Parts: sequence; structure tokens; C-alpha cells
Amino acid sequence: MATTNDLKNGTVLRIDGQLWTVIEFQHVKPGKGGAFVRTKLKNVLSGKVVDRTFNAGIKVETANVDKRDYQYLYKDGDDFVFMDTDTYDQIHVPAATVGDAANFMLENQSALVATNEGVPLYVELPPSVVLEVTYTEPGLQGDRSSAGTKPATLETGYEIQVPLFLESNTKVKVDTRDGSYLGRVND
Repeated sequence: MATTNDLKNGTVLRIDGQLWTVIEFQHVKPGKGGAFVRTKLKNVLSGKVVDRTFNAGIKVETANVDKRDYQYLYKDGDDFVFMDTDTYDQIHVPAATVGDAANFMLENQSALVATNEGVPLYVELPPSVVLEVTYTEPGLQGDRSSAGTKPATLETGYEIQVPLFLESNTKVKVDTRDGSYLGRVND
């Protein structure tokens, strides 16, 4: 338990049985009436963002979220198997929890897995990853980066838009947040 005076960005609260992360907070002390804390909370599982106001000094229940570096090993049915790089313990994370991160994960890649009481909450990848283009239509002479885009399939099976000049077997840098092409990577 903590009071609203202890809130800071990144604190995870348990409200009505759900976990919420504090994105923003502001202590407000109006000239008339009691002080209060205005917060912007993000639901850990659904990603929904809400505004919530608390009276200053009231108790709120905090949740212990453990974020650790894990290594993605393999897919087992609908679950993704991760290994703790320190203890070598393995955990199974459901595909629904992994979400869109599955589009950018290769075996032996590291990822941040957040857990609460042993239950995986979400998987966080680095902001960008390097993946190989396994198939795209051949580029034509005169194609330039500003001319447009074409679909390309990555080694994970995910499809992104790339500039016309890119060809198959090229390594590209991809933004893991929105799946956008960031650039070509030369070995």
C-alpha cells in the first residue's frame, strides 16, 4: 500500500482487480478545497488509457511488477517459451500476451518480460530489430527510395512496406512499435 503522495511515473497500481501503470501525475492544491492528485493511467493488459483523480493522501494498492530480460527460445503450440538469462528458468507466455511482438521475434532474441506474481503481463522488445527480407518483388533500374513502396515479407513471416529498390535477402531495420521500415542494414 502507498499513498497518492508516493505516486510517480511507472508505478503500477491495482484498482478494481486490474493493473494500471501511472503515465502522468500532477499534485493540485487549489485555493479552495482539499488537495488532489490528477493522474493518467494505462491498463497494463489492454493498453486503455484513462484519466483518474484521487484525493491527496488516500491509500492506493500498488502491485509488484517484475521486469526481467528473457531470451525467446521457441514457439510451443499457442505459447511462446522464454528463458530467464540469469536463472535459466523457462516460462510459457500465451500468444495473446505476446501480441504484436511476435511479428518481430526470432529465436534466441532477448526481450523484456513483465510478470506479476508469476503471471506474464506483457513482452517488450527493443525499439528496433534487424530482420531479413525473405521475399519481395525484384527492384527495377531507376527505382529510388522516394518513388514509393512495395510489400516485403520478413523472415518472421510478417509483411511490411519497403522502398522499391530493396531486394530479397536484404537485412532491414524495423520499428517494433508500428512495424515501419527504418533503413537497410549492411553487414
